[in-house]
Amino acid sequence: MRTELPSLQVLENSTEVLRAVAHPIRLQIIAVLHESKRLNVSEIFVKLNIEQAIASHHLRILKDQDIVSVRRDGKNAYYSLIDKGYFVIVETIFGLQKKQL
Repeated sequence: MRTELPSLQVLENSTEVLRAVAHPIRLQIIAVLHESKRLNVSEIFVKLNIEQAIASHHLRILKDQDIVSVRRDGKNAYYSLIDKGYFVIVETIFGLQKKQL
């Protein structure tokens, strides 16, 4: 049985998503959002022990690639993963790294 290869456009889009995920802080953000389901930027930067501006920068990258969604509730913006499959990517990477140690 032969599987059909994805189109070049699908592969290019997938590459952009992987680029967006491919940063240690963004991997951590995906992990904490998977765990907590919904957090505002303050909760994220406190959990990761980073500056607010850094958290906002990385959240914007994830939002631009439709990895996280943002919902406003009054003055707060809450972030959540659009699809739990993004955590599967992170989990796979973490698992591969553990095997190499």
